[in-house]
Amino acid sequence: MKIALVCPYAWEEPGGVRVHVRELGERLRERGHDVLALAPARGRPEQAWVRGVGAPLSVRFGGSFAPISPWPSTRRRVRRALADLGPDVVHVHEPFAPSASFFALRWGGAPVVATFHSGVDRSRLYDLAGPALRRAARGIAVRVAVSERAAEVVRRRAGGAYRVIPNGVDVARFAGAAPADLGPGRKVLFVGRLHPRKGFATAVEAFRRLGADHADLRLVVAGDGRELAAVANLPPELRRRVVLLGAVANRDLPPIHAACDAFMAPNTGGESFGVVLAEAMAAGLPVVASDIPGYDEVVTDAIDGLLVPPGDAAALAAALGRLLDDPALAERLREAGRHRAARFDWPLVVEEIEEAYRDAVASGPPRLR
Repeated sequence: MKIALVCPYAWEEPGGVRVHVRELGERLRERGHDVLALAPARGRPEQAWVRGVGAPLSVRFGGSFAPISPWPSTRRRVRRALADLGPDVVHVHEPFAPSASFFALRWGGAPVVATFHSGVDRSRLYDLAGPALRRAARGIAVRVAVSERAAEVVRRRAGGAYRVIPNGVDVARFAGAAPADLGPGRKVLFVGRLHPRKGFATAVEAFRRLGADHADLRLVVAGDGRELAAVANLPPELRRRVVLLGAVANRDLPPIHAACDAFMAPNTGGESFGVVLAEAMAAGLPVVASDIPGYDEVVTDAIDGLLVPPGDAAALAAALGRLLDDPALAERLREAGRHRAARFDWPLVVEEIEEAYRDAVASGPPRLR
């Protein structure tokens, strides 16, 4: 099958959607499909099967910045690339983002599968655009959401029925990694942008509370961003026990997970799924995460992880302390987490996506007005 994958965000930027599109493309190619991915890019993508279709522009959305490409020239490049490929199906990700995905959605030359990733519920622009989005959505043959949360968010604006297919995780890559050398002691891992929505300041405060009673404890941080200054507020002795790795590519994360003892994700909201949780569980790390929509579809409290109120550093520290002080609890959550992560393994996810492609092709070309 000829498949066009379209990502609305800059190919070089870190982010769950881009990682998902890249890994989906690799697995589809392994299964014999002819794949072309289109995305905004600042330079030539390293993968031969990925084509840059426009320069990205960072636009504020959902409390963060989205590197999209809204230019007319991007629309022309997308349409030209699709016409050259002649795909059997076009799979657009975040199709309502004013970027490559929306332009591909309106192409009309092949059936469209659309995956909705966002869990951001409050957006005035999104609400105002509701009628236009409903019209644009008529061209979608199969609507997919990565979680019930993502489906709920888009359903309120665009209506329609959605099948839930979660994000994929390379379970074997995380489960079988050799540990990186991150120094002595027990380690709690934080992965993500150092941004208020990711709760990094809460993570640092929880470490401050734990560090006094756990002299061997270190905080390992894989990420970068404006909240890095929170580390400077720690007492000098604790500051020396923070391992700052900077931004780390997803493919380089497994050895870091393997070197740590627990994982925390104190995000404040706006999440649709929680790839970082599934990756940590696949790596065998007991997880403490915020009890927020999206995350609660990946982790069940006290079953395969611990959930705490968002923004509550004391509760986060207490839950991490339970894991550190109760090896039996940590081991039980570790094993349950591995079992839970198996649901998100790529071989299962890609089969569900292929089924969506077959259903889209069977429905015939889109009817666009």
